[in-house]
Amino acid sequence: MDDLREVDEPVDETELAIEGALRPSSLAEFVGQQKVRGQLQLLLDAARIQQRSPDHILLSGPPGLGKTTLAMIVAHESGRPLRLSSGPAIQHAGDLAALLSSLTPGEVLFIDEVHRMARSAEEMLYLAMEDFRIDIMVGKGAGATSIPLELAPFTLVGATTRSGLLPNPLRDRFGFTAHLEYYDPAELELVIQRSAGMLGVDLPRAARSEIARRSRGTPRIANRLLRRVRDYVIVHSSGLGNTVAVSTVDAALDLYDVDSIGLDRLDKAVLELLVRRFRGGPVGLNTLAVAVGEEPETIESVVEPYLVRIGFMGRTPRGRIAMPEAYAHLGVAHPENALRLDDL
Repeated sequence: MDDLREVDEPVDETELAIEGALRPSSLAEFVGQQKVRGQLQLLLDAARIQQRSPDHILLSGPPGLGKTTLAMIVAHESGRPLRLSSGPAIQHAGDLAALLSSLTPGEVLFIDEVHRMARSAEEMLYLAMEDFRIDIMVGKGAGATSIPLELAPFTLVGATTRSGLLPNPLRDRFGFTAHLEYYDPAELELVIQRSAGMLGVDLPRAARSEIARRSRGTPRIANRLLRRVRDYVIVHSSGLGNTVAVSTVDAALDLYDVDSIGLDRLDKAVLELLVRRFRGGPVGLNTLAVAVGEEPETIESVVEPYLVRIGFMGRTPRGRIAMPEAYAHLGVAHPENALRLDDL
């Protein structure tokens, strides 16, 4: 009975409230993406003046940059309710029909990873976005009939990490399309400063800068690393009342295998294999994945984008190769006969 009571203990509602508050609730609080913020503000202000629902919005870009947060802000600043769903959850046209028919007038529908919806659902969405109507097929074969169903006006906010996979007919039906860019360190410091205040962590500028430098240009990662620093301070210090030193940040992030430029265990494993075992490549994606014990999709979508962006890895028709910067970071001499991008 004692074990059951421990399992059934209520969750700390204060902690949940703080974690939820880390997401900005307005465009004024949202840090970074200045151009996108300005465009969205104009879109929302125009809709408010005309007393109509905002146009459909497509947000693209790497994960962790604030697409879900911006969808929540669109609903909040429009004074509309928000419905959350995802592309993988909509695998049949009937799933989408049930979702759309339950929307209230003016509701904001957010579909994450919208490019992963079933094709039949995508085709139904074309008419829904344009005319706020869907056609329901009743019966089968020669006796099948189409029954039109009118929908309440709504605003669709779609988010995608791979905009190239969206079919053109769907992309063209969004009234506004925005691409979110990686954050620079100064912007990430502002994100960390705001979050640290809410979490009760006293971080001087040097400590904020250290976390920002290891956050891979991504606010989600910055907030995650900040939480780990907070946990480290709680366990190894007397509490959160004292200023957190840079050495404490270093110790906390080193414990979690996050190095000075944000590479984690998997990143370093891929680089080590590419440089030491495969002598710089080229190496096929599947070979790399098997060598580190991960799925190819994980290497391609999680590890590779950052390594390519910082110039540690190159993609070629023959496979992945290590760049000179990767050798320098690992402290390995760059072989004179190593392949370069210009050689392929």
